[in-house]
Amino acid sequence: MTVTQPRIAIVGAGPAGIYAADIVLGLASSASIDLFERLPAPYGLVRYGVAPDHPRIRKITDALHDVLTNPRIRLHCNIELGVDVTIEDLRAAYDGVIVATGADLDVRLDIPGIDLPGSFGAADFVAWYDGHPDVARTWPLEAESVAVLGAGNVALDVTRILAKHASALTHTDTPDPVLDQLAASPLRDVHLFARRGPADVRFSAMELRELAEQDDVDVIVDPEELALDAHAERMVAQFSQRRIIVRTMSEWAARDPANRTASRRIHLHLRQRPVRLLGTDRVTGVEMERTASDELGRMVGTGELLRYDVGAVYRAVGYRSTPVPGMPFDMELGVIPHVEGRVVDAAGAPIPRLYATGWIKRGPVGLIGSTKSDAAQTVRHLVDDLADADADANRSPREADPTAHLTHAIDFDGWLRIDAAEQAAGAERGRERTKLVDRAEMLTHAQHEQMMETIR
Repeated sequence: MTVTQPRIAIVGAGPAGIYAADIVLGLASSASIDLFERLPAPYGLVRYGVAPDHPRIRKITDALHDVLTNPRIRLHCNIELGVDVTIEDLRAAYDGVIVATGADLDVRLDIPGIDLPGSFGAADFVAWYDGHPDVARTWPLEAESVAVLGAGNVALDVTRILAKHASALTHTDTPDPVLDQLAASPLRDVHLFARRGPADVRFSAMELRELAEQDDVDVIVDPEELALDAHAERMVAQFSQRRIIVRTMSEWAARDPANRTASRRIHLHLRQRPVRLLGTDRVTGVEMERTASDELGRMVGTGELLRYDVGAVYRAVGYRSTPVPGMPFDMELGVIPHVEGRVVDAAGAPIPRLYATGWIKRGPVGLIGSTKSDAAQTVRHLVDDLADADADANRSPREADPTAHLTHAIDFDGWLRIDAAEQAAGAERGRERTKLVDRAEMLTHAQHEQMMETIR
């Protein structure tokens, strides 16, 4: 059995999956790739996880689009693993299967009151304002004061979108129903809480500065919370990004309160960790505990408690992956068990022809550069294994192409029709595109040519 022209399946058409496809073709130019995606559109987290007011990051889709134009890649959107096709189907039909399904759920914050109405996960909120087709089209933007828990860029995104006036998003691809609901929001105050001190937050300096670059939004920082202990002094001295972050916060703290006239305010609170959400039938507040860093820089509670009246709480404390049907899964770490991308069984032995890349492999950490290097590691092992299989005369033959019965799949041409419909909807509103959010509408546009052929 020769695999000099290998056939590879990749599950997940986000950046991790598409980068893996590109690297496969670079290292095995004779390979063909079938790329499977659960949603009607490709691009994963870039399309459904990046804030709409970050067009620079969203332009990554241009590079991903170029990869998908390669004739050796076939795109199959609207295909759900475990429902339309199984891992065993793919392993039987392909010389290698790479799973790149990402991370789409919120890490649970296990404190009293966390399940009260008015307690939301950041992943769900991001999916809503990014027009994910599988989430509700309405969001309860009813509170005048809300809390956001987290010290990373997702917390910044959630804070910024909540505080931003809808008029500032009308030039983006934000769906009309989202704009309408944001415009009707009664919000006045967003309290952003980080348990770390100013030198240890995980914000990027650029995204942090964006908080204060919005129209009619003030950022308020208590100068006392910016005091640097010995650990923070070391961090600021060693890392330029941390110096920039501390300097930015210090500039905000030094502003004259008399000049704070905006209709919306962002209150940045440092060294506070959530203890419980308050309320009986729904969230009415949050109780926080002040923290301090020990000699090793670890944050520990001080016992001092503070309460804030808020009508909603957004948790932005991390993402986690969903178990993949037919795949081993480490529930504690939230990843597929592997050795450098080769998926392993419970005994630690590699499972033939099965690989992982992206957040489902390493956890929800790292940016695009990490995703590329991660995919390169996985693909190198796949190519090595293909070479070994090429010499294996006893290898079982591949089964038939499993895509033949997937008549409801959206191929690359179907995606281009969705893309064109979004651009046309945007042109009517004077913007580059307006995202389609209804799955049925997306399918109608994607399958238009097939329906017309049937009619003819």
